[in-house]
Amino acid sequence: MPELPEVEVSRLGISPHLLDQTISEIVVRQRQLRWLIPEEIHQLHGQPITAIRRRAKYLLIETPKGVAIVHLGMSGSLRVLDDPPAPDKHDHVDLVLKNGKVMRYNDPRRFGAWLWCAPGESHELLEHCGPEPLTDAFSADWMMERAQNKRVAIKTFIMNNANVVGVGNIYACESLFSAAIHPTTPACKISKPQWQQLVTDIKQVLAQAIAQGGTTLKDFSQTDGKPGYFAQELQVYGRAKEACHVCGEPIQQMKIGQRNTFFCAHCQR
Repeated sequence: MPELPEVEVSRLGISPHLLDQTISEIVVRQRQLRWLIPEEIHQLHGQPITAIRRRAKYLLIETPKGVAIVHLGMSGSLRVLDDPPAPDKHDHVDLVLKNGKVMRYNDPRRFGAWLWCAPGESHELLEHCGPEPLTDAFSADWMMERAQNKRVAIKTFIMNNANVVGVGNIYACESLFSAAIHPTTPACKISKPQWQQLVTDIKQVLAQAIAQGGTTLKDFSQTDGKPGYFAQELQVYGRAKEACHVCGEPIQQMKIGQRNTFFCAHCQR
């Protein structure tokens, strides 16, 4: 599933092609994604694209008439095509620009979304999101305050979008390893120095992943078709029973909140 770095890489990839361009048409071949694509999405016709932002794992394509909210789901991807071939069965949405380019949305599993938000309104999916992890709003003080009396596992806590957005499974595992914190530690038991380290490591891990083009697992590739390379840097995720790069002990795997969790029991206490 594309996580925050992959979504940010997609934003960076499509922005030079879409920003300040005018939409001539939006072609919807399959309305039934995770949610039904609303008819209001066709208000994009004839609209200039004034901004392309990311909030959590959602891409926001802004126009004077409103905002298209795009989520890549489990297997969604975006391509900007100069001379688009005939669409295949998983090419569900085309955003056609007046200059002839097409941004094509492909989603084999159809767990993604295209939603609509009118000007001046907020969408319910974004109303309760916590701070962005790469901003100053995401801090040790903020997380300590949120974690008071919370006995939930720290891995579950940092993956909760109400506390901080976009720290998905891969990057939660990697950040906790970097901070030497065991993933089952209750959030309320994390000390101020540990929070300072963990916040720093989350920022560094996400920034590194973005710089390297996102992590390629099964479904993600960049908008230019090139894969991400962060998978070559993974310290624990997907490395069950392999030797820890730091201590040599085997990486362990367990389920936390029904998510596969990878950690080093020797390095993470």
